[in-house]
Amino acid sequence: MKKASVILSSALVLGTLLAGCGDNNNAANNAAGNTAATNAPASEAPATNSGTAETGQYQDGTYFATVPVDEQTGWQTYALLTVEGGKITKADWNAFNVNNAGDLKKKVSEDGNYGMKEKGGAQAEWHEQAATAEAFLIEKQDPAAITFDGEGHTDAVSGVSVHVNDFVEAATAALAAGPVEVGPYKDGGYTAEGEMDADSGWKSTASVTVAGGNVVAVKFSGLNANNEDKKQFSIDGKYGMKAGGASSEWHEQIELTEDYYLQNKGAAPTLDAEGKTDAISGVSIHVGEYFTLADKALEGAK
Repeated sequence: MKKASVILSSALVLGTLLAGCGDNNNAANNAAGNTAATNAPASEAPATNSGTAETGQYQDGTYFATVPVDEQTGWQTYALLTVEGGKITKADWNAFNVNNAGDLKKKVSEDGNYGMKEKGGAQAEWHEQAATAEAFLIEKQDPAAITFDGEGHTDAVSGVSVHVNDFVEAATAALAAGPVEVGPYKDGGYTAEGEMDADSGWKSTASVTVAGGNVVAVKFSGLNANNEDKKQFSIDGKYGMKAGGASSEWHEQIELTEDYYLQNKGAAPTLDAEGKTDAISGVSIHVGEYFTLADKALEGAK
């Protein structure tokens, strides 16, 4: 699976906690030892950063943190909190998919494409349960009030059957880290497509996901006349670049390009007249159009 890379300013690269995403976590993700990469656990974090839940005096501002990606599903959970007058007034428990980019998890659920009620027999869809947990956090003003068992389930919040540990851990890390600057874009998923190439039979596509105002996931791919995804086409061994003498397959090279995009905050490398670059080691394919399409996709996020 493509390495998860997140474009965030240094202030936004916050607590990393060993937990999976949403209702896909398992007991292994809930084991002891969950620690933030740059912050101490909530029980050890200094109160001077953002105040304490007991006093209700968090520092006003926006708070953001993620937990590690769920390797099976590609979902990476985050918490986005707003504090006004020392109180948490807004809470967003959501996730982005590092494999597919595109829509955030709530939007996928709202559009009926997550299917917890239909596929899993749940009492409510994921976005509905997330909203219930968010309201509980705003009421209690402390993530620790959402207690959970070894599997990440809670009895503290009525109507919530999904795993909540990722939300608790992301919210805890966010509050421990302190306020951050929100990025320039509107949160959501955005996509742009190029023109069909008559010679190759593919049109290029770029999908980006924005969370906390910043691009956090990107997918460069393509579609053919059969609506097949170019990256998956390559993963399935149907594109055959190595058989033609290339050093690596198309999907491997485009993943390196995606990583470059995220690490360089969308800035395109130096390109030649054919859209190729020497700036990304291991990449010999045409990549210029993907950076152009990503910029085009983000026009809808302004």
